[in-house]
Amino acid sequence: MKIAIDGHSSCGKSTLAKQIAKHFGFTYIDTGAMYRTIALFAMRNSMINPDGSPDVNRLQEKIGDISVTFLKDGHAALNCEDVEREIRTLEVSNNVSKIAALKFVREAMVDLQRQMAQNESVVMDGRDIGTVVFPDAELKIFVTADDEVRAKRRYDELTAKGEQVTFDEVLDNLRERDLLDTTREESPLRKADDAILLDNSFMTREEQFEVAKNFVNRTMQELGI
Repeated sequence: MKIAIDGHSSCGKSTLAKQIAKHFGFTYIDTGAMYRTIALFAMRNSMINPDGSPDVNRLQEKIGDISVTFLKDGHAALNCEDVEREIRTLEVSNNVSKIAALKFVREAMVDLQRQMAQNESVVMDGRDIGTVVFPDAELKIFVTADDEVRAKRRYDELTAKGEQVTFDEVLDNLRERDLLDTTREESPLRKADDAILLDNSFMTREEQFEVAKNFVNRTMQELGI
């Protein structure tokens, strides 16, 4: 069984996907972390131009040398190095949408995501899981929330980790990512026609999980699992 969870940035997709995977014993795959890892590679190797655009030619030359994996604790790894903390910074957030919009990057990551999901039940979250990666997923959930609510959640998360950021910086970053994600030419963020909309603006994590758990139980019942 494949569960596709798409939605806007900082809307709690990963938290929900992890909860579902743990509860039902499925494998969780964080596709956002994969694109963040590619962005980190580009940043480390001076592949971000002064104007903020990626150095497409150099990154394309090196894409085959980049290994993106997940460690046993679920942390993202870049060429076997645990980079989980680094990829969650605002600096990486400022670059990831432009990297993720590149056709050759998406093709490489989609191939990898499909390989990871072979022969097992998975919960995968991202921007194009239900529309591109697994258009035949048995359950698709599209998660969203008010942008200021999402920014406050992200701000609290970053400051709790000791990052020096302002709420306005986080909100501006979030709105820019929304714009880039929904208007990019390659696999733009959109709700699949058969996805269930879940607006969690006024829900706790626990309330959101209970709603989603009902979706999963109902789908499993329909499939006879």
